[in-house]
Amino acid sequence: MVGKLNEYRLIEGTITCETGLRIGGSQESIEIGGMENPIIRHPITDEPYIPGSSLKGKVRSLLELKHGRVSPTGEPCGCGKCMICRVFGPHKTPHHKLGPTRILVRDAALTDESKAKLEKAREDRGLFYAEVKTENIVNRLTGTAEHPRTIERVPADTKFKFEIAVRLFEDDDEAQIMSLIEEGLDLLQQDYLGSSGSRGYGKVELEYEVS
Repeated sequence: MVGKLNEYRLIEGTITCETGLRIGGSQESIEIGGMENPIIRHPITDEPYIPGSSLKGKVRSLLELKHGRVSPTGEPCGCGKCMICRVFGPHKTPHHKLGPTRILVRDAALTDESKAKLEKAREDRGLFYAEVKTENIVNRLTGTAEHPRTIERVPADTKFKFEIAVRLFEDDDEAQIMSLIEEGLDLLQQDYLGSSGSRGYGKVELEYEVS
């Protein structure tokens, strides 16, 4: 039985894109004839953001790889016993004794500074809060480029403000939980966020404080 909720710890900081970041969005938000691979955007302002689900999922997957908790099917861990399940919730395991998910990851919006920079770029150069990158496949026999495609990315040096709330119950080991989350954030900086990390996308730097 889970004890009472004691307190919340807060992790607040900034995610800086060291290379272009791509988290895919819906083509429905783009006009006909526009970008074929758009990034995710706020439905009202069109500003890019980082979904909390993307950040949480990536951190969890890296921790599972590090601690050998990936299931044989490749799905998230659902053992209902390990610290990763305690913090992030056991995958597809409705009956367990861990209580509520401990980590709450908010959507990350642009910082005021980056918002102003991207708005100015839109006014000056017509950029739609993003860069457009063209990629293709090189034919191994002829050496020529084939199948070109256009892809949107959030430009390097763009910053997002992020927030993670951590729920701590009376029977929790606070130091162990916070250490696991910070380990995951460190792994993220060594890996990548979003898609196409093997092609240079998604390298990020995090600066944060815990209160």
